Amino acid sequence: MAGGWARDDAVNDQIEISTQEALQRVRLRNGTMAAVESAEFCVECDEPIPAARREAIPGVQLCIDCQSERDSAWRPQAGFNRRGSKDSQLR
Repeated sequence: MAGGWARDDAVNDQIEISTQEALQRVRLRNGTMAAVESAEFCVECDEPIPAARREAIPGVQLCIDCQSERDSAWRPQAGFNRRGSKDSQLR
């Protein structure tokens, strides 16, 4: 249900275009990642990276242990609630 001078299916067209653009970005990113050569040895600990891992993840640079360490160390930052909760607004 578009308003003004837009066609009735203009919103659907915009959603379709946005979806196609997102798919293009993902395909482009996957294509560039495949072009990056995987490392034979881990860049952090110099341990050999198994061939199966290099084939499964194009462009891999870390061994399983180092990647697991990095993944477990990552913690998302807490966001700052600028709007506040409803309870704080009612007081």
